[in-house]
Amino acid sequence: MCGIVGIVAKSYVNQTIFDALTVLQHRGQDAAGMVTCEGNKFFLRKDNGLVNEVFRTRHMKRLVGNMGIGHVRYPTAGSSSSAEAQPFYVNSPYGIALAHNGNLTNADDLADKMFRADLRHINTTSDSEVLLNVFAHELQLQGKLQPQAEDMFAAVGRVYERCTGGYAAVAMITGYGMLAFRDPNGIRPLTYGKRETENGTEYMVASESVALDISGFERVRDIEPGEAIYIDMDGNVFTQVCAENTQLAPCLFEYVYLARPDSLIDDVSVHKARMRMGKKLAEKVLRERPDHDIDVVIAIPDTSRTSAMEMAKELGVIYREGFIKNRYIGRTFIMPGQTLRKKSVRRKLNPIGLEFQDKVVMLVDDSIVRGTTSSQIVEMARDAGAKKVYFASAAPAVKYPNVYGIDMPAAEELIAHGRTDDEVGEEIGCDWMLYQDLDDLKDSVVEGNENIKAFDTCVFDGKYVAGDVDDAYLNRLKEARNDAAKGKKGQAESNKSSNLCSKID
Repeated sequence: MCGIVGIVAKSYVNQTIFDALTVLQHRGQDAAGMVTCEGNKFFLRKDNGLVNEVFRTRHMKRLVGNMGIGHVRYPTAGSSSSAEAQPFYVNSPYGIALAHNGNLTNADDLADKMFRADLRHINTTSDSEVLLNVFAHELQLQGKLQPQAEDMFAAVGRVYERCTGGYAAVAMITGYGMLAFRDPNGIRPLTYGKRETENGTEYMVASESVALDISGFERVRDIEPGEAIYIDMDGNVFTQVCAENTQLAPCLFEYVYLARPDSLIDDVSVHKARMRMGKKLAEKVLRERPDHDIDVVIAIPDTSRTSAMEMAKELGVIYREGFIKNRYIGRTFIMPGQTLRKKSVRRKLNPIGLEFQDKVVMLVDDSIVRGTTSSQIVEMARDAGAKKVYFASAAPAVKYPNVYGIDMPAAEELIAHGRTDDEVGEEIGCDWMLYQDLDDLKDSVVEGNENIKAFDTCVFDGKYVAGDVDDAYLNRLKEARNDAAKGKKGQAESNKSSNLCSKID
């Protein structure tokens, strides 16, 4: 997953993009980047690291212009090298920069065809560079000296015909304007808003509405599946659905884990959806164990807190904060290598012993992926003196890899793959394992927007909503994403970096 933002304004946009990226930091902590445009020139800064590490005062001073795009990255495809940081740009036609959230499932095939047929060279392993070149090629084929909105939309229509997967993208065309588009299934989120100033109306597109909020933009609406929005340099807005056979099928995991609770995604409040998830969990507890002996409900911070509090309320049980979180440790399920993940869990959370001593504890987490975090947390709860440790997940069992932009591991590395709920409970060491039912999770979101008729639920049921995934693709994905492969890739990049430093010295 990644976070993207784009702005067309009446004054310099560098600070506003920086602020937006800081509140989208949860969507990507590996790298950050920004491109601004003044006249017909791009000004680019990108590197590995957090937003406040990548952009220093000297960089911000050079990022001039009234139009720009930004990106924060988790490496779901390609390597974690700084060369893979976004945005990417090409010089022809016009000069185009692009930032992308998601994953193209046919990226390898597209890259091969572009080299042989489109005569375009792909310089990295990033599917974002592939997407950029597909769009640039199709826009060039329009053959316009001064492209108009209809030319942008025609090019995006061809992108939809050629590219499969889940994606949201924002592109900037030098001297002309900004373009944003969302995949035909609406898997990855994208919204836009406006801000009135004394010099005129300014526009922003972003992965989540919270990026609009913090900069004073009024949310207009979400970009529809298969829709493109084009904002020219004068602030004129054009929109068009450019894809055929569209449907709104957002990623269900966005509401469980990825998005900030203060965001709206497809008109659904993430906070309220998580409240309903907690209520559904409580109802399941009462169905399965009406005479439960739970003394206290404790959330595993931070994402599950909303669900845990609502669960406790519905059960009539005390809610307590039982873990203190070190906020300087990243999300552990994405960290490469089991050893690193185990060390990070211990550094990330520390229990408050008084809340566990001699109590039957119900721990609530948003989900369980590899189970590394869960098993150690159960162990910590027991060490802190809990009589019994129950474990509830606000999401159903995660059994299959994600292919649309979330770096979930190979199926064999998912703790629930090939196991029953009780077997997962035994693996993590809890006394009772409770998963959310998939239908209940869907209902928790749909209650906020009844127009949502479908979801991307692939991580739970193995059904890939774009209909573009087969066993061969999943096998290739497994080879690229398992811990052994990531270890080799990380070592190769480390050696490459060391060799470069040696040559410089």
